[in-house]
Amino acid sequence: MIKVALAGNPNVGKSVIFNALTGMRQKIGNWPGVTVEKKEGVCKYKDVEFHIVDLPGIYGFTAHSIDEKIARDYILKEKPDVVVNVVDASNIERNLYLTMQLIEMEANIVIALNKMDLAEQRGYKIDVRKLSRELGVPVTPTVAVRGEGIEELKSAILQASKTKRKPSIRYSDGIERYISLVESKVIENSILPDCPLRFVAIKLLELDNEIMKEAKVGKEVIEKWISLVS
Repeated sequence: MIKVALAGNPNVGKSVIFNALTGMRQKIGNWPGVTVEKKEGVCKYKDVEFHIVDLPGIYGFTAHSIDEKIARDYILKEKPDVVVNVVDASNIERNLYLTMQLIEMEANIVIALNKMDLAEQRGYKIDVRKLSRELGVPVTPTVAVRGEGIEELKSAILQASKTKRKPSIRYSDGIERYISLVESKVIENSILPDCPLRFVAIKLLELDNEIMKEAKVGKEVIEKWISLVS
């Protein structure tokens, strides 16, 4: 069985894609310890079974809300085989912020570029192949409300489960120097060894409260580290 998580901003059509993939083979409950709804389902494709979890709609992984914490913890701790990042093609710039964070988390991503019809109505022209090439992840155009692209998405999920890509995003040389320095400190101090190194370093640089709490590293320590960068 392939473990698949659906992640995306609110109102991108994630639930529509979940329903299109799972049909009647789904159940609804709550995430452990909270009243947030948890939707799970099963999709069978080419004699392979996908176990699909629909994560709460979020804009990022700063864990300011319970929804963000649920989504982040699931990806970091449950380590799904594939994360389907549902992106609204008509609002692509805002949506790709979450995509960048998923890449930093070393998630094995497939992008479902949804609402392509709405993007076209607004006059947007998206070079899907170039977007895939630049991000280093598969991109499948979909119009979920009409069922368009769903079979192609299933194929992309199956293929991604076999390839296990780990794309990376490079920032400016100045930012990369800070990331490298904090990465070295994370290794040196054995900080959150089960989490992706680069993700932890970036979140510490962002002074992410949840990560600092889990890492048992205070703001003053991080400021001391970054002072070492010349």
